[in-house]
Amino acid sequence: MDIVMNTIRLLALCLLAIPATALAAPASVNWVGHVALSPIGGHVLGNPAAPTKLVEYVSYTCSHCAHFVAEASQPLRERYVKGGKVSVEVRNAVRDKYDLTAALLARCGGAKRFFGNHEALFANQDAWMDKLTAYDKDGAARPADQKAALREIGRKTGLYALMARRGFTNAQLDGCINDPASMKQVLAMTDEAWNKVQITGTPSFTVNGTLVHGSDWMRLQAALPDAPQ
Repeated sequence: MDIVMNTIRLLALCLLAIPATALAAPASVNWVGHVALSPIGGHVLGNPAAPTKLVEYVSYTCSHCAHFVAEASQPLRERYVKGGKVSVEVRNAVRDKYDLTAALLARCGGAKRFFGNHEALFANQDAWMDKLTAYDKDGAARPADQKAALREIGRKTGLYALMARRGFTNAQLDGCINDPASMKQVLAMTDEAWNKVQITGTPSFTVNGTLVHGSDWMRLQAALPDAPQ
């Protein structure tokens, strides 16, 4: 009996010597900083094993998309992505050569830079779209080569200037335009959006593969699980 009691006392003393922090439950993972590429080339923010998978189909020349990103990015991160219940994947639904240029530039710097580039393009959309409109109307001859034409768009519409403020050089931006893997992924996502998912406009959303009826934050939120309190 004495041996048992002495053992219990020893265990109690050992437990008292362990810092309280060591006994605390492990901190929950904040998934907002986790970004990965999906097989088709989209950028996935959050827990890749999240039970709810949201896909956003966007066009950078779409004003409704810019409004959605401004309104929904913060609540999506804080209420849904952070705790690991929802992942958000951004895929391209390119509409024109200007949108294609922006989509390729958004991919500069790899997955970790994508969401910053993505939101900067939309936050500054009015400024570069004004320059784009002037460029589109000036009537000057355009390069015949597709990649040269896209590089010229980048330089003359303010897109390169915007990305330069994010730390990219013109040589790096040219490399992003010229990247055949990026071009293939952007065009594959575009084909999927318009021809397979058959979206009717941007932004459009699927939740666990089901197309959401509506293109605004209010309707999308209704299709998501209740946010944790």
